Amino acid sequence: ADGSGDNDALLSILDVAGGTGDVAFRFVDAAGCEERAKSSGRDEVSVTVCDINPEMLRVGESRARRRYGSALLDDASALRFVEGNAQRLPFEDDSFDLYTIAFGLRNVTDVDMTLRDALRVLKPGGRFLCLEFSHVTNVPLATLYDIYSFNVIPKLGEVVADDRESYQYLVESIRKFCTQEEL
Repeated sequence: ADGSGDNDALLSILDVAGGTGDVAFRFVDAAGCEERAKSSGRDEVSVTVCDINPEMLRVGESRARRRYGSALLDDASALRFVEGNAQRLPFEDDSFDLYTIAFGLRNVTDVDMTLRDALRVLKPGGRFLCLEFSHVTNVPLATLYDIYSFNVIPKLGEVVADDRESYQYLVESIRKFCTQEEL
């Protein structure tokens, strides 16, 4: 296990399934971590990115070093990247004030297990923030969305990223994921 969130931090944030760092970078920017890293050393805000895919974490850390330099990661310890499974996080109980997962919950094999582990690593009174695609409940809008998602999104993926399959998977995984009520 990797331990815990930064117990000295005033605010300890865990971003799960956040390998490339997109969500974490927004917290770092909003908290002004980069400026403090340049001047005062250790930061009172700690952001941990946890992902099961080590390659994604390498991409995220590389992006962070290009964007912020090394002081933020090495000296201030305001941002770190940790390999781990969302269903069995490598952190101690009651370690984080804030747990985020953006577009990752639908990719775990056991949603209930993931949610239980999120609760385990959150400090009492901590906040769970989940950003996820879901089902459109308005029938006419759902019909239009289905036409768009199954015909336009994969084609855009093919044209923009030369990757139709990943965008087809995205559409299908949204369809298979539970409804808002089920979650």
